[in-house]
Amino acid sequence: MNGKIIFLVTLSFCFCIPGSAQIDWGEQVIEVGFFDDTSTYRFISDTSLYNEGWYLLPQVRFWRMVVNLDPEYSLLNIADTREVLSSLQTWTYDDLSLKQRRRYKDSVRVKFDLTPRTKLWVTQGRKDYYQIAKILPDIHRAIAIFLEENTDPWYAQSILLIESPGEMRVSPVGAKGPFQLMGEVAISVGLEVNERIDERRFFGPSARGAARYLSMICIPAARKIMEYHDIPYQENELWFRLFVLHIYHAGPNNMRRVMRYKKPKNGGMDLIQELWQTNYRSFGNASQNYSQITLAALLELEQIVYQKKGFFIPSP
Repeated sequence: MNGKIIFLVTLSFCFCIPGSAQIDWGEQVIEVGFFDDTSTYRFISDTSLYNEGWYLLPQVRFWRMVVNLDPEYSLLNIADTREVLSSLQTWTYDDLSLKQRRRYKDSVRVKFDLTPRTKLWVTQGRKDYYQIAKILPDIHRAIAIFLEENTDPWYAQSILLIESPGEMRVSPVGAKGPFQLMGEVAISVGLEVNERIDERRFFGPSARGAARYLSMICIPAARKIMEYHDIPYQENELWFRLFVLHIYHAGPNNMRRVMRYKKPKNGGMDLIQELWQTNYRSFGNASQNYSQITLAALLELEQIVYQKKGFFIPSP
């Protein structure tokens, strides 16, 4: 997967569920090939990332910096806006005591004329974790599985990009596998998880479990939450999908509580940005970051395909 992309083909992207009307999820499937590989791989290109201005948001620009930054370095940034104030070697900050870290941040607040209550974060580079180019084959496989499960394949790509890109990991709370499913969630959607076997570890079952969890739990929960708050939506809108991802990560009950706490009047980008500033009960920093990192990873994937590698579109 280290070779350059040699071609792209744009394919129509409208799906049929047997025995029902067509579902148009509103993207294009792009097929890509590599010099050192005779196979082709599909990914989903979403023009709303650019058309709606998501790529310009400071939080998204910040996370694009992080996913391209070597872990040897960290970014000192303002928590609320993600404005980067400086970069530093990670070890120099890690070696400080808690008292020294407080003094360091206080000196930065004075230098930049910030209020004493301005929250500052030091965010380590994550280039080693977000190995985006490596997972195009997995995205290709997952898109097919999600379509078989009649689930919007945009979620397959997005979750793979941010949960365990290129590696098999176990989260601190027990989520496991390429789609980072909790054990009880996996069991509820038909996966076998016991002392003998854990199907979350295997790509196919994990993808099917994630697709079922989204279609059976997360997306219906998002619909009900929007209807409860009288917020109009379309399921192929990017903001709605990002909201569904927050449900996937934080859980339906948690998102219901957050929305009742915030009492939003509108959806769209404004709602997602509001969630980025919300800290309520178990909806904390990791939950706020989830859709920010999703957008950054999607944009990085687009750039890898369209700009960094070079390509041509063959004649029909």
